[in-house]
Amino acid sequence: MKTAKTLYLVGLGLHDEGDLSLKGLEALKKAERVYFESYTSFFNGSPEELSRLIGKEIITLKRRDLEEHPEDNVLKAGDAALLVMGDPLAATTHSDLILRAKKAGVNVKVIHSSSIQSAIAETGLQLYKFGRTVTIAYPEGKYFPLSPYDYLQENKTRGLHTLCLLDVKAEENRYMTVPEAVRLLERMEEEKKQKQFGKDTLCVGAARIGGEDAVIRYGPAEKLAALDFGGPPQILIVPGRLHYMEEEMLNRWKA
Repeated sequence: MKTAKTLYLVGLGLHDEGDLSLKGLEALKKAERVYFESYTSFFNGSPEELSRLIGKEIITLKRRDLEEHPEDNVLKAGDAALLVMGDPLAATTHSDLILRAKKAGVNVKVIHSSSIQSAIAETGLQLYKFGRTVTIAYPEGKYFPLSPYDYLQENKTRGLHTLCLLDVKAEENRYMTVPEAVRLLERMEEEKKQKQFGKDTLCVGAARIGGEDAVIRYGPAEKLAALDFGGPPQILIVPGRLHYMEEEMLNRWKA
């Protein structure tokens, strides 16, 4: 089987095509084929404008394309580039892709970019005080994972903040909102009964960080659950122990 010479993993940044770095743009222009994975976050830019910038067609991949059959797309013969929202290595899918590429004898070059993991500092919370990141998933049938609650409890015990990434179902055009995440954490509290989350729990809700229409709000969970944060992507943060400067910074966003 023929394989690509080089696979470029290119971070697209937080919001739209304006976040693409010059180094990333150069890599995209070098590649014979350019792919875009649309399932780990939401692109608020224009695919047409992005295609115009790089001067070639962009092929959109679904999750199963990349996770099950990369040899049919990004690992085919010739240099290829994969566009990823945020930073390319923020999702474990892409670490797996690097390992597959190595086995296939493909050279991988990573072009890093802005990520929500660092952009959350805009809220005023200090990055070094964040604990384990969790993902809140949509329940499906009997599937209702409670691990986010367990990690939230662990972080709170240590006084650390918890970044909650919210589920993305791109193929269904479903993107979890802050109010949905709050209600799911309340359901987890009903199951676990450890008094780690309730209507009075102070939280930070944010949407479209990095965009001109970014929204950040701080307040009790019940109050955030009543707000409309607009379009995706959105995140929820449950702060741990606050430094006085963090309190001052958060008060700018009081709901």
